[in-house]
Amino acid sequence: MRLIPTLFLLLIILSCNSNQKSEVEQEKLPPRVLSDEYKDYWFNGQAEITSYTLEQERYGEMRTGTAVLIFVTEDFLPDAQVKANKKSNTTKSVLKLNKTKNFNTGIYPYSIMTSVFYPLEEENHALKVTNSVQEWCGHVYSQLNNRNDFEIKSHSYFEGEADQKYTIKKTFLEDEIWTQIRVNPKMLPVGEIEIIPSMEFSRLKHQEFKPYNAVASLEEKESTYEYCIKYPELNRKLTIWFDLKSPFQITKWTEQIGETKTQAKKMKQIQSDYWSKNNNSDAHLRDSLQLN
Repeated sequence: MRLIPTLFLLLIILSCNSNQKSEVEQEKLPPRVLSDEYKDYWFNGQAEITSYTLEQERYGEMRTGTAVLIFVTEDFLPDAQVKANKKSNTTKSVLKLNKTKNFNTGIYPYSIMTSVFYPLEEENHALKVTNSVQEWCGHVYSQLNNRNDFEIKSHSYFEGEADQKYTIKKTFLEDEIWTQIRVNPKMLPVGEIEIIPSMEFSRLKHQEFKPYNAVASLEEKESTYEYCIKYPELNRKLTIWFDLKSPFQITKWTEQIGETKTQAKKMKQIQSDYWSKNNNSDAHLRDSLQLN
């Protein structure tokens, strides 16, 4: 009589251990292979900073401004999901993108920034994405953390959008496309896909931040690659042009929504440890990027 309960308990324990092992195995992601050429360019202690002329649609009119893409590798704490103060056994290498836009709408300015933390040691989605929009009416902030699912936190001054917290199943992110291009454009998603549009678009157009059906294509032109994502439901198309050879520098992009088209074209590029260039005497570096 005592044997049956004992065997039953043993089966439960073995079953639990089996499930735990399966979950651990699912967390193991294939390593990302980085070439020596890639490492020489990106692990040199400097960031790549590129400025762009910007023609931004807002409120049905075109605005002129500037955009900047700042790419840099850094050490990242995967649990806390923040930049690490120093490299350790628990940190992961990421390619970080800080994408900024600045333009005016009549009397008041707009400032937009998106940050993407993209893993370099494993083939995985972005580990974290954040976006903020500031203008004289107020500001909004969104954050995605890649854990068991995509965890979303969002704050806004708009009625109906104030404070939100929810999860989304993992799928492609438009915001990570920019970093994927710089790592290995051959891994870009193509064909009929499900993808989450950029946080910037979702905020400016007050669209739900969720996956949408899209069609993506990668074409090789005479001297450049052209990557395009079309969202039929949103009547939107994003196109990014970048160099054929590593490090696959982004030369321009367009975002067409209906009949309006936002576009950015490369002006200047420098490599710099910009975080140490914060004295007044360093302001001339903005001239070299044509940002003054």
